[in-house]
Amino acid sequence: MSLNIVLIEPEIPNNTGNIGRLALATGSTLHLVKPFGFEIDDSRLKRAGLDYWQHLDIVYYDDIDDFFTKNKTANMVYLSSHGKQQHWDIPFKDDLFLVFGKESVGLPKHITQNNEDSLFKIPLYSKHIRSLNLANAVSVVVYEGLRQLGS
Repeated sequence: MSLNIVLIEPEIPNNTGNIGRLALATGSTLHLVKPFGFEIDDSRLKRAGLDYWQHLDIVYYDDIDDFFTKNKTANMVYLSSHGKQQHWDIPFKDDLFLVFGKESVGLPKHITQNNEDSLFKIPLYSKHIRSLNLANAVSVVVYEGLRQLGS
């Protein structure tokens, strides 16, 4: 049983390193879509991923079109603060792709507009923040998925 964590154009190496560590801990595959806001050998990424990076099940893509072309038959859900449905209502199943946008702006507008039925959010209970840190958001969603899948 596994999930797929997709980061579209991640910008912050520490987040990506922490998400990589989470992917390994949960048996998830990490999909990284270029361009990145850092070099993959960035010391901050390595520090956050510690010595686990070489053990990751990781797939790299040249750009967003490459990702969607190579995964056109995959079952995907999208995470965004603009979603109308809560993350605990995601229809989790084995091999589901959980797609997250970049830290500064989230998912591209064409993705959120064209996938409203599969767009989910993590509820926020304060009007003083726009979103959670990306690494925290991925953790919340992945562990909810594992809980629902009985892992």
